Amino acid sequence: MDFKKFVRDVNDFPKQGVVFKDITPLLKNPEALQKANEAMLQLLDSQKIDYVVGMESRGFFFAPMLAARLQAGFIPVRKNGKLPHDTITASYSLEYGDDTLEMHTDSISKGDRVLIHDDVLATGGTARAVCDMVEKLGGEVVQCVFLLEIKALKGEEKLNGFKVTSLMEY
Repeated sequence: MDFKKFVRDVNDFPKQGVVFKDITPLLKNPEALQKANEAMLQLLDSQKIDYVVGMESRGFFFAPMLAARLQAGFIPVRKNGKLPHDTITASYSLEYGDDTLEMHTDSISKGDRVLIHDDVLATGGTARAVCDMVEKLGGEVVQCVFLLEIKALKGEEKLNGFKVTSLMEY
């Protein structure tokens, strides 16, 4: 399936000069949604995964579906101040500003094998921050999988040392 036909460019969103990759047409189409999830599963090495970590908010679309298929748990990473229990935080830079993410301190234990998922790999700041939090909690990042990657922004360079795969490249 040509998944790119379900991704539209939105110019100057969320700020001037940014071309936003809008995946809502893919999410709206039941066949594309299911096939994209299956295709991302095919990108994974056949290794044990204990948890799939997904980033707010668009990482929440596929991460729980991937977790269910992998018979793994799902761990949400949220923006600062959104989680109710003790948290670990990480700040990072992205294409159009800075932000802070957090996850519960009891979500990952030493030796847990973790798959990181987000919808888009752009500059790599978000994914790197999450990888760092997982490792600080004692987890092992076995792979990072993305729905799409914007190659010109060189986000994979920030994830040096981690296996990175994407369903689509732009």
